[in-house]
Amino acid sequence: MLRITKIGFGGGCHWCTEAVFQSLKGVHKVEQGFIAGEDENSSFSEAVIVSYNAEEIPLKVLIEVHLRTHKSTSAHAMRRKYRSAIYTFNDGMFGYAESYLKELQSDFGQNLITKVCHFKAFKPSQEAFQDYFYSNPEKPFCETYISPKLKVLLTKFAFYADENKINRHHEVK
Repeated sequence: MLRITKIGFGGGCHWCTEAVFQSLKGVHKVEQGFIAGEDENSSFSEAVIVSYNAEEIPLKVLIEVHLRTHKSTSAHAMRRKYRSAIYTFNDGMFGYAESYLKELQSDFGQNLITKVCHFKAFKPSQEAFQDYFYSNPEKPFCETYISPKLKVLLTKFAFYADENKINRHHEVK
Protein backbone atom coordinates (compact mmCIF):
# COMPACT_ATOMS: atom_id res chain seq x y z
CA MET A 1 0.00 0.00 0.00
CA LEU A 2 1.30 3.43 -0.97
CA ARG A 3 1.75 5.69 2.05
CA ILE A 4 2.20 9.34 1.19
CA THR A 5 3.69 11.68 3.79
CA LYS A 6 3.88 15.49 3.69
CA ILE A 7 6.65 17.89 4.69
CA GLY A 8 7.20 21.57 3.92
CA PHE A 9 10.43 23.26 2.86
CA GLY A 10 11.33 26.91 2.51
CA GLY A 11 14.64 28.53 1.82
CA GLY A 12 14.85 30.37 -1.42
CA CYS A 13 12.52 31.22 -4.21
CA HIS A 14 9.61 28.78 -4.30
CA TRP A 15 10.13 28.33 -8.06
CA CYS A 16 13.56 26.90 -7.30
CA THR A 17 12.41 24.80 -4.36
CA GLU A 18 9.48 23.44 -6.38
CA ALA A 19 11.72 22.37 -9.28
CA VAL A 20 14.21 20.64 -6.98
CA PHE A 21 11.59 18.47 -5.30
CA GLN A 22 9.63 17.84 -8.53
CA SER A 23 12.86 16.33 -9.88
CA LEU A 24 13.14 13.56 -7.28
CA LYS A 25 11.94 9.99 -7.53
CA GLY A 26 9.42 9.16 -4.81
CA VAL A 27 7.98 12.68 -4.72
CA HIS A 28 4.37 12.49 -5.84
CA LYS A 29 3.29 16.13 -5.57
CA VAL A 30 4.83 19.53 -4.89
CA GLU A 31 2.57 22.43 -3.91
CA GLN A 32 4.21 25.82 -4.39
CA GLY A 33 3.18 28.81 -2.33
CA PHE A 34 3.60 30.41 1.05
CA ILE A 35 3.77 28.64 4.43
CA ALA A 36 3.33 30.02 7.91
CA GLY A 37 4.70 28.21 10.92
CA GLU A 38 3.94 28.83 14.56
CA ASP A 39 5.22 31.42 17.03
CA GLU A 40 8.11 33.56 15.70
CA ASN A 41 7.74 31.90 12.28
CA SER A 42 4.05 32.74 11.87
CA SER A 43 4.46 35.12 8.91
CA PHE A 44 4.03 33.61 5.45
CA SER A 45 7.24 32.81 3.59
CA GLU A 46 7.89 31.28 0.15
CA ALA A 47 7.89 27.50 0.43
CA VAL A 48 6.56 24.21 -0.88
CA ILE A 49 4.67 21.25 0.51
CA VAL A 50 6.19 17.98 -0.67
CA SER A 51 4.06 14.81 -0.72
CA TYR A 52 6.34 11.78 -0.92
CA ASN A 53 6.53 8.03 -0.43
CA ALA A 54 9.01 7.35 2.38
CA GLU A 55 9.63 3.85 1.01
CA GLU A 56 11.00 5.39 -2.20
CA ILE A 57 12.80 8.40 -0.73
CA PRO A 58 13.58 8.78 2.98
CA LEU A 59 12.92 12.00 4.90
CA LYS A 60 16.64 12.30 5.68
CA VAL A 61 17.38 12.50 1.93
CA LEU A 62 14.72 15.18 1.43
CA ILE A 63 16.19 17.22 4.30
CA GLU A 64 19.72 16.92 2.97
CA VAL A 65 18.61 17.82 -0.57
CA HIS A 66 16.91 20.88 0.88
CA LEU A 67 20.00 21.99 2.81
CA ARG A 68 22.31 21.54 -0.19
CA THR A 69 20.11 23.32 -2.75
CA HIS A 70 19.61 26.66 -1.02
CA LYS A 71 21.73 28.96 1.16
CA SER A 72 21.04 27.11 4.39
CA THR A 73 23.90 28.86 6.23
CA SER A 74 23.23 32.42 5.03
CA ALA A 75 21.27 34.82 7.24
CA HIS A 76 20.76 37.31 4.40
CA ALA A 77 18.39 40.29 4.53
CA MET A 78 15.56 38.53 2.64
CA ARG A 79 15.01 35.76 5.23
CA ARG A 80 11.49 36.93 6.12
CA LYS A 81 10.41 36.31 2.53
CA TYR A 82 12.71 33.30 2.09
CA ARG A 83 12.79 31.67 5.53
CA SER A 84 15.14 28.67 5.67
CA ALA A 85 12.79 26.16 7.23
CA ILE A 86 11.47 22.64 7.46
CA TYR A 87 7.73 22.63 8.20
CA THR A 88 6.52 19.50 9.94
CA PHE A 89 3.01 18.10 10.26
CA ASN A 90 3.50 16.09 13.47
CA ASP A 91 5.69 15.98 16.59
CA GLY A 92 7.57 12.84 15.53
CA MET A 93 8.65 14.45 12.26
CA PHE A 94 9.56 17.66 14.14
CA GLY A 95 11.89 15.79 16.52
CA TYR A 96 13.43 13.77 13.70
CA ALA A 97 14.11 16.89 11.60
CA GLU A 98 15.72 18.74 14.53
CA SER A 99 17.89 15.75 15.36
CA TYR A 100 18.97 15.25 11.75
CA LEU A 101 19.86 18.94 11.35
CA LYS A 102 22.19 18.63 14.36
CA GLU A 103 23.73 15.49 12.86
CA LEU A 104 24.35 17.20 9.50
CA GLN A 105 25.78 20.41 11.02
CA SER A 106 29.33 19.01 10.97
CA ASP A 107 29.12 18.67 7.16
CA PHE A 108 28.78 22.45 6.75
CA GLY A 109 31.50 25.05 7.25
CA GLN A 110 29.10 27.54 8.83
CA ASN A 111 26.15 27.17 11.18
CA LEU A 112 22.92 26.02 9.58
CA ILE A 113 20.23 28.66 10.03
CA THR A 114 17.41 26.34 8.94
CA LYS A 115 14.63 26.19 11.53
CA VAL A 116 12.27 23.33 12.14
CA CYS A 117 8.74 24.70 12.48
CA HIS A 118 5.31 23.28 13.11
CA PHE A 119 3.19 23.81 9.99
CA LYS A 120 0.31 26.22 10.54
CA ALA A 121 -1.07 27.40 7.18
CA PHE A 122 -0.52 27.34 3.43
CA LYS A 123 -1.49 29.73 0.62
CA PRO A 124 -0.83 28.50 -2.94
CA SER A 125 0.96 30.65 -5.49
CA GLN A 126 -0.94 32.03 -8.44
CA GLU A 127 -1.63 29.35 -11.03
CA ALA A 128 0.57 31.14 -13.59
CA PHE A 129 3.60 30.44 -11.37
CA GLN A 130 2.86 26.76 -10.66
CA ASP A 131 5.24 24.22 -12.25
CA TYR A 132 7.43 27.19 -13.15
CA PHE A 133 10.65 25.45 -14.17
CA TYR A 134 9.11 22.60 -16.12
CA SER A 135 6.85 25.07 -17.97
CA ASN A 136 9.68 27.57 -18.66
CA PRO A 137 13.06 25.78 -18.63
CA GLU A 138 14.66 28.15 -21.16
CA LYS A 139 13.87 31.35 -19.25
CA PRO A 140 17.03 33.10 -18.02
CA PHE A 141 15.90 32.81 -14.37
CA CYS A 142 15.58 29.04 -14.73
CA GLU A 143 18.94 28.65 -16.45
CA THR A 144 20.70 30.90 -13.94
CA TYR A 145 19.18 29.77 -10.65
CA ILE A 146 17.35 26.47 -11.03
CA SER A 147 19.56 24.48 -13.42
CA PRO A 148 22.57 24.62 -11.04
CA LYS A 149 20.38 23.19 -8.25
CA LEU A 150 19.28 20.33 -10.52
CA LYS A 151 22.92 19.65 -11.31
CA VAL A 152 23.47 19.18 -7.56
CA LEU A 153 20.72 16.53 -7.63
CA LEU A 154 22.33 14.76 -10.58
CA THR A 155 25.77 14.71 -8.94
CA LYS A 156 25.18 14.38 -5.18
CA PHE A 157 21.80 12.63 -5.17
CA ALA A 158 21.93 10.67 -8.43
CA PHE A 159 20.11 7.64 -7.01
CA TYR A 160 17.07 9.78 -6.17
CA ALA A 161 17.20 12.28 -9.07
CA ASP A 162 14.69 11.69 -11.85
CA GLU A 163 17.31 12.06 -14.56
CA ASN A 164 14.84 11.34 -17.36
CA LYS A 165 12.51 14.14 -16.27
CA ILE A 166 15.32 16.62 -15.75
CA ASN A 167 17.03 15.91 -19.07
CA ARG A 168 13.79 15.63 -21.05
CA HIS A 169 12.84 19.16 -20.12
CA HIS A 170 16.20 20.88 -20.04
CA GLU A 171 19.85 20.19 -20.59
CA VAL A 172 21.38 20.84 -17.18
CA LYS A 173 24.75 22.50 -17.75
